[in-house]
Amino acid sequence: MKKQFIVALAMLVSTLTFSQKSELKTAEKAIKSGNFADAKSAINSAESLIANADDKLKAKYYFLKGQALYANGTGSNSDIDKAIESFDMVQEVEGSSKGKYGSTIKDLKSQMLNNFLTKANAALQSKDYPTSSSGFEKAYRMSPKDTLYLYYAASTAVTGQDYNTSLKYYEELRDLKFTGIGTEYNAVNKESGEVETFSNKSLRDLSVRAGTHTAPKENKTESKSAEIVKNIALIHLSNGDNEKAIEAMKLAREQNPDDLGLLISEANVQLKMGNKDRFKELMEEATVKDPDNAELQYNLGVIAAEAGEKEAAMKYYEKAIALDPSYADAYNNMAVLILADEGAIVEEMNSLGNSSADNKRYDELRAKRTEIFESAIPYLETTLKLKPKDIQAVQTLMNIYRGSGQTDKYKEMKAKLETLEAGN
Repeated sequence: MKKQFIVALAMLVSTLTFSQKSELKTAEKAIKSGNFADAKSAINSAESLIANADDKLKAKYYFLKGQALYANGTGSNSDIDKAIESFDMVQEVEGSSKGKYGSTIKDLKSQMLNNFLTKANAALQSKDYPTSSSGFEKAYRMSPKDTLYLYYAASTAVTGQDYNTSLKYYEELRDLKFTGIGTEYNAVNKESGEVETFSNKSLRDLSVRAGTHTAPKENKTESKSAEIVKNIALIHLSNGDNEKAIEAMKLAREQNPDDLGLLISEANVQLKMGNKDRFKELMEEATVKDPDNAELQYNLGVIAAEAGEKEAAMKYYEKAIALDPSYADAYNNMAVLILADEGAIVEEMNSLGNSSADNKRYDELRAKRTEIFESAIPYLETTLKLKPKDIQAVQTLMNIYRGSGQTDKYKEMKAKLETLEAGN
């Protein structure tokens, strides 16, 4: 009886092994013919039997399963994720990447990686940000050493306003201590004439060889640590988690006390929260660290102007202009400050009567108004010189010339305004 049981068990094992091999053979044939639906069906039939198979059969099972799910790149996102897991299982079963299927899997993974990156870049160009983010994230999972792909996944998720997904990726990057310092691969798009950045050299060179891009260049990138922490904080802020936002910035600044980028990022977060006094403190701290930064001076001018501190704002704008004579917005804001009192003067002029005292006061106010105009004109003219299509500057100059009786210049600005509006 005992012998019969052993014989029956042996027959059962033999039958199971035969069934496994039969299903895997069916799957293999289906894959070769491109019939991935039948391949998946055969793989599913073998799945319940594979637990007791030997390592050789298990390796073949996971290898075929990965191929069936990947389906030469046509598989669903979920299936492709499972395909990657299956290929990893092959290497786990074989004990290394140098087993029977190691070389083939390496080639397949390389193909999958390029496929992810190609689709992610194409989606980015067509502004399909969710698809682009998903593609870059898959590329990173496929090649974890290339953390830049995860950064691209986070950035495109932000652009697509999927803040929860981007937060998850940014926090992962922060925990990895990712800086993003490396090489950026650029080329000019022939059709648009714009410079485009590629995720790697191979894709850039491929586009150049294909003739769609020209003038390939490589640049060293700056650290993205400050940007990552700032975005983490801003996402927390948009979710109403102000404490988490401040904590994210505080932790980053403690770890990098001399990082000017983080200091400015915290200032911007404080401004987003409406903490203008703290923003101003941080910006003043930043100017001490970087006294030749025109943008910092300009931002302090904006805050001072909003607080009604006109003289302080003008000093900041003047310093910004001294540091960067091409800073158009600083010139424009100087003009705005100078012209701020013009409305009250006109209002008082319109309220006066016809008495001799009123006429005298009217002449005084008109002279004061002319003085304001003359002070503002150079700043506006410089703004327009630096930004020739600035409609607001044209409109303001046109009104000033009309109000000060400069007819020829008024007509010139009127014609320019009409040209600009027609162009829009």
